[in-house]
Amino acid sequence: MMDEREEDADEEAWLQLRPVEPLPSQCCGSGCSPCVFDLYHQELAKWEAARASKDRSLLSGEESQSCPSKLSPETFLAFRISAMDRLTEDTYHVRFALPRNCQLGLRPGQHLVLRYTQCYPTGLMSRYVRSWSTGDTAFWRGPFGDFFYKANQYGELLMLASGTGLAPMVPVLQTITDNAEDETFVTLVGCFKTFEGIYLKTFLQEQARFWNVRTFFVLSQENSPEKLPQSYREKTRFGRLAQGLIKELVGSCRRKPFALVCGSAEFTKDMAKCLLCAGLAEDSYFLF
Repeated sequence: MMDEREEDADEEAWLQLRPVEPLPSQCCGSGCSPCVFDLYHQELAKWEAARASKDRSLLSGEESQSCPSKLSPETFLAFRISAMDRLTEDTYHVRFALPRNCQLGLRPGQHLVLRYTQCYPTGLMSRYVRSWSTGDTAFWRGPFGDFFYKANQYGELLMLASGTGLAPMVPVLQTITDNAEDETFVTLVGCFKTFEGIYLKTFLQEQARFWNVRTFFVLSQENSPEKLPQSYREKTRFGRLAQGLIKELVGSCRRKPFALVCGSAEFTKDMAKCLLCAGLAEDSYFLF
């Protein structure tokens, strides 16, 4: 009789640990990846595996320990815009105030998902972001991302970024140069339409002064080096980043490179093919 009571109590304890299915209203309907329902099914599968093996330790993982703040992959949280600066014609630098001085818990290379209920036929959420001003509120959830950088993990990082694809490269690059004991070489290639369209120029120039960092630029809508500042002429190419230049970049790396790629879906697909043709294996690059 006591055994049955213990089994009932144990069953009740497991049921209390079962993930709660999100309400339809918790999904913003904007096609987020991952969606709150994707996360629910992931947690449910983890719970079912833990229950089957009767091992509750399987329910706790490194991810839950890595995010000490109120950030949540399942729930959108409000962040107030504290500053907004226009960097180029189509790029803004937005600062958000952290609630109660908490820590985000983001690792270099991770990202957040922004909520908005309307996407435009062209520009996606660009018009929404452009409408922001200081004091407005935006809703985010996360963190997400499967790339976790560790100091000296790779001999050299080859960063291939198109437009705003530069964004995830910045914290990884700064993490390396901020750590005097990290001897990772970095070759960063930024692809933009025009020279004026390159954002974070000052930051990138400062980073290129480090002994282990090189920066290159590829401009698709310019073809005259004479119009560029002298300091950019030797490290700028014109046209599109294609297989020939990728092979040259991989060959010029000072150590065996691990590539990071971020940009449009078309850019990412093209770069993956080029890297394979340049001799890199599929486990030698990461596509954001």
